[in-house]
Amino acid sequence: MTSHVQADPGRLRWSGYLLGFGLGGFFDGILLHQILQWHHLLSGLEGGAFRDLRVQVLADGVFHALMYVIAAAGLWLLWRARRDFAARGADRQLFAALLIGFGVWHAVDAVLSHWLLGIHRIRQDAANPLAWDLAWLVAFGLVPLVLGLLLRRRGGGAHGPSAAGLVVAATLAAAVAAALPPPASAEVVAYFPPGAGAPAAFAAAQAVDARVLWADPSGQLFAFALAEPGRGTALYRHGALFVSGGPLSLGCLSWARA
Repeated sequence: MTSHVQADPGRLRWSGYLLGFGLGGFFDGILLHQILQWHHLLSGLEGGAFRDLRVQVLADGVFHALMYVIAAAGLWLLWRARRDFAARGADRQLFAALLIGFGVWHAVDAVLSHWLLGIHRIRQDAANPLAWDLAWLVAFGLVPLVLGLLLRRRGGGAHGPSAAGLVVAATLAAAVAAALPPPASAEVVAYFPPGAGAPAAFAAAQAVDARVLWADPSGQLFAFALAEPGRGTALYRHGALFVSGGPLSLGCLSWARA
C-alpha cells in the first residue's frame, strides 16, 4: 500500500540544502579553479603574499576542504533522514532543497566574494567582470533557486530511495573529481628544495627538454613548458620535490598552469 506520510521537512530539506551548497562549491572549484582556470579563490588580492602562487593554491585547497566538510555533513543528515525516504514526496523535497542549496551557494559567492570582499571575480581577466558575475549568478544561482522553490511547492511525487541514491552518487563523484589530476598537460609547476634556486631549475629544464615560463620570487617554485605533454614526472629525477599533474599530486595544484 502506498504511504501518504509526509516527509520530515527538517531532516530532508537540511540534508538537501547542505549537499546542494557543497555541490555548488565543488562545481565552481572544479570548473573555474581547475579546468577553466579563470581565477583562484584569492585572485582579487594581488599585493604582498597573495602574489605567491603557493598562497593562492593553499587557499583553493582550504576552500575545497571546507566543501568536503559541508558535503559530509549533508550526507550524514541524509543518512539520519533515511526513514523518511518511504514518505510520498520525499524525492521532491530532496531535489528541491538540493537546487535551493546550489543556488544559494552561487548567490552567497557573488555577493560576498565578488562584490563585498572582492577576493575574486568569475573571470578575473575579463574587460567587464561585472557582466560575467551577473551572468553566472543568474544561470547558476537564481535559476536553480527559483526552480527549487517551485518544485517544493508542487504536491505529490514519488518515494525517496532512488532520489537519495542519485544525490549520494553525485556528491561522491564531485568529491572525487575535485581531487583528480588533469590529463597530460604541456605546462607543469615544480617545487624545488630550499637553496636549489634557478640554476637547479634551469638544469632540470634542459635535461627534460622544457622551457622555464615563470619563477616564484622564493626561487623554489617554477612553471615549465614541456616539449612532450605528460613528461613532467621526469623533473623528479632532476631535483624537483613536487610536480603538478602527476600521480602524486591531487587537487588544485594538479591543475596549476603558468
